Amino acid sequence: MRNAPADEPLTIGQLSQRTGASVRSIRHYDEHGLLASVRASNGYRMFPEKAVTQVKQIQRMIATGFTIDDIRGFPDCMLLIEGARSCDQITDVQRERLEAIDRQIADLEKRRARLVKTLLEGAVPPVD
Repeated sequence: MRNAPADEPLTIGQLSQRTGASVRSIRHYDEHGLLASVRASNGYRMFPEKAVTQVKQIQRMIATGFTIDDIRGFPDCMLLIEGARSCDQITDVQRERLEAIDRQIADLEKRRARLVKTLLEGAVPPVD
C-alpha cells in the first residue's frame, strides 16, 4: 500500500498504519464525532492529514483514563496539537480524573489487604 502525500486524504487503513490504532478504533472515534471523515465515491472513509495527530491524542487521553464521552467534551486544542500538554479548559477535568483514580487505588488496596488476610487466616474478615 502506498503512502498518501501530505495533502491527499488518507484511507482508514493508511490512518491505522500511521497511528498504530486499529481500523475498528478509528471507526469508533469517527462514529462518535472525534474525527471528521468524508466518503469517497467508492464509499470508503477518507480522513484529512490532521487525523493522524487527532488519533494519537485520542489514544493518549484514553490511556490516561478518559472516556470517549469525556474526550468529546474537550476543546479542539486537545485534539489538534500532537503531544499537547493540556488546555486550561480541561485542567479541572484532569484533576477530577486523578482524584477518581486515587480513590480506585485506595479501594483496590483495601480489597487486596482483605484478600491477603483471608488467605493467611483462612476466613473472610469482617467488612470495615
